[in-house]
Amino acid sequence: MTVKEVVRAHTATHENASAETKGEGGHAPSVAPATVAAGRASQELGIRRAEFELAVHLGLIAVVGAPGGGRPRVHEDEIARLREQPGFPDALVERVRTVGTAQGAALLDIAPARFTRLARAGCVSPVTFYLNRYRAVVWLYLADELAAFAAREPELLAGRTPPGMRTMLESGADWRARNWRSQRIDRLLDRTTDPWARTAVQATALDPVQLAEVVDDPYERAFLVRVRPEPVFGRPGSMAAREAMAELMLADDPDEILWRRVNLRLELDSAREDRPAPRPGDDGEARATPPARTGARPRAVRPAPAAEPAPPLARTGAPRPAAVGRKTGKGLLTRLGWRGRGAG
Repeated sequence: MTVKEVVRAHTATHENASAETKGEGGHAPSVAPATVAAGRASQELGIRRAEFELAVHLGLIAVVGAPGGGRPRVHEDEIARLREQPGFPDALVERVRTVGTAQGAALLDIAPARFTRLARAGCVSPVTFYLNRYRAVVWLYLADELAAFAAREPELLAGRTPPGMRTMLESGADWRARNWRSQRIDRLLDRTTDPWARTAVQATALDPVQLAEVVDDPYERAFLVRVRPEPVFGRPGSMAAREAMAELMLADDPDEILWRRVNLRLELDSAREDRPAPRPGDDGEARATPPARTGARPRAVRPAPAAEPAPPLARTGAPRPAAVGRKTGKGLLTRLGWRGRGAG
């Protein structure tokens, strides 16, 4: 072998080795950032699993979807970012600290009965719940939110209950479950920009009959189940807790049901414009849902949802505002298949 042949052979070997380490287009393939499971992440952050899940739910910890589906995972860069924050981990733990009725009342320096009335009237909203030994729902509240409420509405912590609030409470109103549903859905919507995944989140608030009246295509309803975001937070383990969660997730007031149907219809229209739901025999591309980093509020352009009717104004005695969905006109109500079923 001549010297030129040796040089050519060495050059060819070097080029082949370089090509194997490069991706298509001659560029080195990008290495995906390392991720860890939720349990490992909570250990590395030095917080309990329940605290970790609540922090994810509140958007304090960003998570990413696992390849091929499954439970969300956490980038190691995100763990490093959190560990570098001032006051870690105590500051993070304080932001997710929850209290029950007795602790919440002590925090606000009021009687537990008054705290319950404020919660029923929608002045403070629960962030999660658990079942006691009698399988009754026990609501929990963020300590930070209670402190903010006390600073914002000090007049509601003392003196006589405002007439409007008293009238509402005497009628049996209780906004705790509704406010919990609303915040839970809003936070799940913040975790994705995919139109079909957002539609699936809205669909969780309606029972099968209501859902079928809005989404009349069975293939679309099946697709909504597949693309529904996997929650990191709010996965009760016991059968009783799962049943309680399933019951609490469903809208149960006529105007809330109508409002949820309106928002579902808006998201569904957006999803259909983006891409059709797959049919049997479609390729895998039609089923793919674009992965989204969660924990940060998306900025995608999408239809504005209808605003949820607020609780009655406690201090003015103003009447309860009508549902926004009732202003949408007969055309949308017809498309929703609304016949006032929830009023019966």
